[in-house]
Amino acid sequence: MTARPLVMALTGASGAPYAVRILELLATRREPVWLIVSGHGWRLLVEECGIRDLDGLRAATGGDWTSVTLFEDNDRGAKPASGSQKTRGMLICPCSMGTVAAVAHGTSRSLVERAADVTLKEGRKLVVVPRETPLSLVHLRNLTAAAEAGVTVLPAAPGFYHRPKSLSDLIDFVAQRVLDQFGYEIDVAPRWGGEPTG
Repeated sequence: MTARPLVMALTGASGAPYAVRILELLATRREPVWLIVSGHGWRLLVEECGIRDLDGLRAATGGDWTSVTLFEDNDRGAKPASGSQKTRGMLICPCSMGTVAAVAHGTSRSLVERAADVTLKEGRKLVVVPRETPLSLVHLRNLTAAAEAGVTVLPAAPGFYHRPKSLSDLIDFVAQRVLDQFGYEIDVAPRWGGEPTG
């Protein structure tokens, strides 16, 4: 049976390196991905990763996109907008607070927002990775409303019990948690072993 695609969206919040790493891990293993990058998402790829265009993103994620399909965010009639299309669920990483608000209130003004709305109505897994600190009461209320609607809120807050030695270690920690949410058998970060520290 053909594996169902993960709908993956990048929006305009800090945290683009997490998305690039997750996409790399999926693309190099030929896991199917339906990718949507918002206009502000492209801007963050430039500012945080130096990725200026589609060719740069493809190169940064391993080069082999035989399993990746890109959709334009302004195409609300694309496949991710339909509940009849079977998917593994949806990841929004990084997820801006504007996108959180849209998901929480079902505005569906773009393909990212429409795909999220469809994911929820079909009862599929929707994970958002917000990168926003500090959080205002408005942010907290929108995140709560999203969680009450069934969204998994996975803040990009890496742990330190594995004693990371590099930025890549911290990125992989968050990437691992995201991949685990969707049941991928991919291991890139140490797991807690429960060993005594004394």
